[in-house]
Amino acid sequence: MPDGATPALFPRLNRAYNTTFQPGKLSLGLVVPLEAYDVGAEPSMARHIERAQLAETLGFSALWLRDVPFNVPSFGDAGQMFDPFVYLGLLSGTTRDIALGVASIIVPLRHPAHVAKAAATADQLSNGRLLLGVASGDRPEEYPALGMTYPDRGKRFRDALAYIRATAEAYPVHRGPQGTLSGGIDMLPKPTADRLPVLITGGSQQAPDWIAAEGDGWMTYPRDARAQSNVVQDYRARSPVAKPVMQSLYIDLLPEPDARPRPIHLGFQSGTTFLLSYLRELRALGINHVALNLRFNGADIEDTMKRIAADVMPEFEE
Repeated sequence: MPDGATPALFPRLNRAYNTTFQPGKLSLGLVVPLEAYDVGAEPSMARHIERAQLAETLGFSALWLRDVPFNVPSFGDAGQMFDPFVYLGLLSGTTRDIALGVASIIVPLRHPAHVAKAAATADQLSNGRLLLGVASGDRPEEYPALGMTYPDRGKRFRDALAYIRATAEAYPVHRGPQGTLSGGIDMLPKPTADRLPVLITGGSQQAPDWIAAEGDGWMTYPRDARAQSNVVQDYRARSPVAKPVMQSLYIDLLPEPDARPRPIHLGFQSGTTFLLSYLRELRALGINHVALNLRFNGADIEDTMKRIAADVMPEFEE
C-alpha cells in the first residue's frame, strides 16, 4: 500500500469482528488459560473467570480459547481443557464487551451442524462477540479416537465450512457428504450478523487462493519480519476483498523494561520496550491483531496483564 494511502475497509460482521479488526490498526488479545504451566502439565484453571474479567477491564480486545478434544502427551499441551463451546457460554455470561474467539475449532472432528448451532448460540448469547477460528487439526491421535481418518481431513474441512456457511441462510439448501439440507428445515438461532465471522488457521490443508476467498480473515504464526510481510501481502493479494490478518505470540515478560529479547517457543522473552517495538513492526506489516500467550511467562500473570495494559496497549488505542 503506498505511503499515505487509506487502508481498504473490512467487511462489517458482528460486534467482535468489527471492533477487534480495524484496517491499519493492531489490537491485542490473550490466549486462555491465563496462567503459566509446564510442557506436559495440565493447567490449574485457577481464577480463570476473574482473569477473563480482568482482561476485559484492562482493555484487551479478545480472549482466545482452544479446541483440544483429547490430551495427547506427545503434543505437550492440554489447552484450557474445557469444551470451548460450553466455556464460551460461561464467558458470555460473565463478561460484557470483550470478544470471545476460538483458535481454533477442529471442524473435521465435529459434525458441521453441531458447530453451526453451537457457534450461533454463543454469538447470540454474547451479543455478537464470537470469532470463529477453524482449523483442520494437527494431532493425528485424535482422529481414530473419533472414528475419523487423518489424511482426508482437508476435504472434510472444506465440506464442513460450506455446510456451516449454508446454515446462516433461512431454510438452507445444501448437499454434501456430511448431510443434505433440502430447504424444508431451518437451523436456529441465526448469527447476529449475516454470517458467522470465520477465520481460517494456517494452511488447514487448503490452497492459498481458497483460504483467501472462503474465510473472513486469516490466523497465522510468528515469523521473521521479512517472511511475515511476504505471507501477509500474498494473502491480501489473493483475497477478493480486504480482510484482517492476526497472529499468535508467546511472550515471557521480564520485569526490566529494557531487557533484551531471547527466543522462546513461537515467541520471545523480553522487557516491554522490545515488545512494544515488535508490535509496532507487526502493525506496519499489516497484522491487525495479536493473541498473546502467557503460558511460559515467569512473572505473576495478573501483574503481567496489568503491565501490558499500562505500558504497551496505549500505543495501539489511537
